[in-house]
Amino acid sequence: MLESNATRCSGAAAARKLVLRSSVVQSHDTSALVRVATYNIHKCRGLDRLIRPDRIVEVLQQIDADIIALQEVLSLEADQPEKDQFRYIAKGLGYHAAFGENRRLKNARYGNVVLSRFPIHVERNYDITKPGREPRGCLRADVRINGVELHVFNVHFGTAFREHRQQARRLFEEQIVNHEELRGTRIVLGDFNEWLRGDVSRTLKAHLDHADIRHHLKRSRSYPGVFPLLQLDHIFHDSALKLQRLRLHRGRPPLIASDHLPLIADFAIPAALDREPPQANEAVKIVER
Repeated sequence: MLESNATRCSGAAAARKLVLRSSVVQSHDTSALVRVATYNIHKCRGLDRLIRPDRIVEVLQQIDADIIALQEVLSLEADQPEKDQFRYIAKGLGYHAAFGENRRLKNARYGNVVLSRFPIHVERNYDITKPGREPRGCLRADVRINGVELHVFNVHFGTAFREHRQQARRLFEEQIVNHEELRGTRIVLGDFNEWLRGDVSRTLKAHLDHADIRHHLKRSRSYPGVFPLLQLDHIFHDSALKLQRLRLHRGRPPLIASDHLPLIADFAIPAALDREPPQANEAVKIVER
């Protein structure tokens, strides 16, 4: 878990931001409006093939989300700070950050990242790799907002049909997303690599609500960013979270910075909404990194 000097001083600022967002929620007097986003940053390689993590920071500053799930992040300790994309981006935003390493790539750590305006007090990385395929993971990060425990699961599924179908089932069969210790509210988001709606979407929707962008925008596809043909990025959530707004972040900076467009959701979180834990099933081994 990464905590910079900026994040240590950001608690009051985060609370002020939460109050400002909450003021626009009309239906719940005690609600906080929390913005979450998922963004596959493609190792910070842009449309022009240049690796520019500063452009990713610029896009994220424009989004101004409270919680951000990033996929395809490289972290290499080197003399140039920008080569450690994990720390460079977290420091650029002044956010708390958790890194879920899924494999080594050119001597660098490679995987998913959760960034949070609020402190991350639990982080766990689950191995959901299908044997014989590229290593994949599900990164969990827990934060507390408005008195509510929020369990954030950042996933990046494989590209093969049987692979991502199996990975979706494993989230529940191996009690990753439905573990009995989870007493808070859950968000599962990321790059699901499902080209057409199928078993992955059905599996997640059997347990969680889907923030379906097709119901909010005429142009709902997020990949590839410059000419979107597919909707690979999704957000699923517990029904306790009330979706207020869902959108794709468009414009010149996000079109150039990566091959995906960021997906952004605003949720109203009523205070003290901790849910009952799911029914415990037989113990299943959970492999973590």
